[in-house]
Amino acid sequence: MKKLFIQYILFLFFTPFLSFAQPKKVILMIGDGMGLSHAYAAYTVNKGSLNIFTMPITGLSKTFCADRYITDSGAGATALAIGHKANYESIGLDSLWQKHPSLIKLSKQKGLSTAIITTSNITHATPAAFVANVRNRNMQDEIALSFLEGNVDVFIGGGKDNFVSNKRKDKLSLIDSLRARDYNLLYNIDEVDNFEINKNKKNLIAGLLYDNHPPLAQKRNNMLCRSLEKTLSVLSENENGFFIMLEGSQIDFESHLHRFDNMVDEVLDFDKTVGIALEFAKKDSNTLVIVIADHETGGLTLNGGCIKEGKVQDKWTSIDHTGIMVPIYVYGLGAENFSGVMDNTDVFRKIKEFLEL
Repeated sequence: MKKLFIQYILFLFFTPFLSFAQPKKVILMIGDGMGLSHAYAAYTVNKGSLNIFTMPITGLSKTFCADRYITDSGAGATALAIGHKANYESIGLDSLWQKHPSLIKLSKQKGLSTAIITTSNITHATPAAFVANVRNRNMQDEIALSFLEGNVDVFIGGGKDNFVSNKRKDKLSLIDSLRARDYNLLYNIDEVDNFEINKNKKNLIAGLLYDNHPPLAQKRNNMLCRSLEKTLSVLSENENGFFIMLEGSQIDFESHLHRFDNMVDEVLDFDKTVGIALEFAKKDSNTLVIVIADHETGGLTLNGGCIKEGKVQDKWTSIDHTGIMVPIYVYGLGAENFSGVMDNTDVFRKIKEFLEL
């Protein structure tokens, strides 16, 4: 009893000091549409193994947007990116349509390196919220133009068609514009792997690996993992630190279609990448890793299963997003500040405070 009392006193004494620990490097990983059922289904199919579930701090995030109880990815990601509730399908704007700088822009202004990695078009809703300020997520040409502002040092995903002149309404070649801004244009994952860091240059990367959305996980050749590995090596050259937003986009895609096996593949692909981030954070004590979803998709329930056999009986209650709160999983310096129930805008606020943006 005396030993427990001493441990309790030590906990009370040290906890306030822990809350002031501030990371220099933040990796925000968004599993689009990934609710608790999605993660636990992948854990079950993987026979009791998931990197996400090894993260010691957990919390819950409320996902409603400014004008609807059930959000879309545009408004959901905007809340995480700029710290304001947004209207349905809007990007980088608050409920009154006012622009606000994202974590990417604020980090760049502070002298940190920045990156966006996604398994969707790079101009899709979630990555768009971190670079653009437009009224609707479908304004793909305008969103692509935002990448010319130079706030993202490394961006890797699909959507090359939004950058080439013959596919754009304005006929502008954003490829040429990116080159003029010293970006290295990379068009497949092998080129990303083979990119050589030059310590005397900025090492800017525009990885437009697919014309449109990348294919399913089993056909991407570990694109997400390999992209993060290269990005970490590039951004680690900056002693000021970095901010990375990485999205597992197609968890959401496959949940809309109720394709359970494909959804699990997408979660496991995302989780493998989480493992890379955790490995980095364990070696670099100034790193914070946050795994979250922008919303839940499909209203997935698990009506039976067996972990030993890797089997799950799935049932879907919606073909769209739902209003269910989503879990937050956190590892690293300052992780203890993410426990409990919070608004999605609180995630922005905490990261902003940690990085002193």
